[in-house]
Amino acid sequence: MTTAYNKFFINGEWIEPEGRATLDVINPATEEAFATISLGTAEDVDAAAQAARAAFADWSQSSIEDRKAVISNIVAGLKARGDEMATAISNEMGAPMGLSKTAQLGSGLGHFMSILGILDNYEFEEVRGTTKIVKEPAGVCGFITPWNWPLNQIACKVAPALAAGCTIVLKPSEIAPVSAYILAEIIAESGLPAGVFNLVNGDGPTVGAAISSHPEIDVVSFTGSTRAGREVAKAAADGIKRVTQELGGKSANIILDDVPDFARAVAGGVAGCFGNSGQSCNAPTRMLVPKSRMAEAIEVARAAAAKSTVGDPQAETTRLGPVVSELQFNKIQGLIEKGIEEGAELVTGGPGRPEGLDKGYYVQPTIFGNVTNDMTIAREEIFGPVLSILGYDDDADAVRIANDTDYGLSGYVSGDSEHAQSIARQLRTGNVHINGAGPDFSAPFGGYKQSGNGREWGVEGFEEFLETKAMMGAVAAE
Repeated sequence: MTTAYNKFFINGEWIEPEGRATLDVINPATEEAFATISLGTAEDVDAAAQAARAAFADWSQSSIEDRKAVISNIVAGLKARGDEMATAISNEMGAPMGLSKTAQLGSGLGHFMSILGILDNYEFEEVRGTTKIVKEPAGVCGFITPWNWPLNQIACKVAPALAAGCTIVLKPSEIAPVSAYILAEIIAESGLPAGVFNLVNGDGPTVGAAISSHPEIDVVSFTGSTRAGREVAKAAADGIKRVTQELGGKSANIILDDVPDFARAVAGGVAGCFGNSGQSCNAPTRMLVPKSRMAEAIEVARAAAAKSTVGDPQAETTRLGPVVSELQFNKIQGLIEKGIEEGAELVTGGPGRPEGLDKGYYVQPTIFGNVTNDMTIAREEIFGPVLSILGYDDDADAVRIANDTDYGLSGYVSGDSEHAQSIARQLRTGNVHINGAGPDFSAPFGGYKQSGNGREWGVEGFEEFLETKAMMGAVAAE
């Protein structure tokens, strides 16, 4: 039995879409449909953008207290419907329930709660001599979000945009849209004025392209593949829109020889790579170890991988669920086979499903040792539970290998604290996790090079939704 999520939320109402085409939403654990959505059209996007434009005049002038009240209501709604949201995320993209209830739901909540703190302290006006510098809402925002952390990657855009006084047209991933629908229901009950937030489901080539190019949309924020990011930027270029992008990654995890506990660092790196079934753009997918300790690293990694229980996302013991779709499964299988073909040492895992799982898009947790940085598995973003272990000669060689990539989203360094910080400063990435440090919602998130531009999270992410106005002569001269 499937549930229909076929309406769009436009101008404060749940409405029937312009078109009648629908799409099945597949549970990757069962390979069966559990929901349907409507596929939007350019006309649906136009209706949403016009509503957002009309609502901007009032919402952009709303008080900080009014914005905080709405965001607080959204937080309360997410908490009240937390189990439902976690179940939806598990069903739509395969995350184990333990991960859905903690990291998936928690990260979305975290962004809304973090922005409340920013609003308490942010200075929207500054005086310089006789000039007043004013920070104002950037305008109507178009958001195109992915499936791998569905609530998180919507929340880290919607929360700061609402807080800044912007209005929104959201297109969530058509692969994992149910969590976005539930969030829209929560927002509909939050007291937000009609037209400030609008939801249109659909695919990238139709709805995503219409959002990117729509003349009433001022800001486009996209999270997804680097390939799709290029298309978004091109579509937005004619309108001279502000475009922020959080794209792919191939993050290096450098384990230094002076790390206090080498085995713990290696095992932690395996867990970090395999988390969310490897479907994180900032995953530490390239582990760099001293060449002299390659054999030791391989054995520790092999033992760590054996603890990665793969199976039904609803089972309490499951640590890894399926990957999100047949398309992703086939891509990952092809890259695993490519690693074997190019001569990397297959430590554990490999092609095919794990033993005993003949249905569902399950991938064997796979580790390759003695990988070189010119191999395909070290160059391309695999987006599955596949780790490459590379050896380095010295610090300079480690930094060279880490930076030898088209990407620059994140990095990881483990070792003596001062030594690790010295290496971190040399990495061309937007984020570096030192000695196992986790995410920080108050810190900016984003990348260098082909990992994107702009920042999300924290004050820097909030400021992506503000324009700066200089009002000369606004302050009387002394």
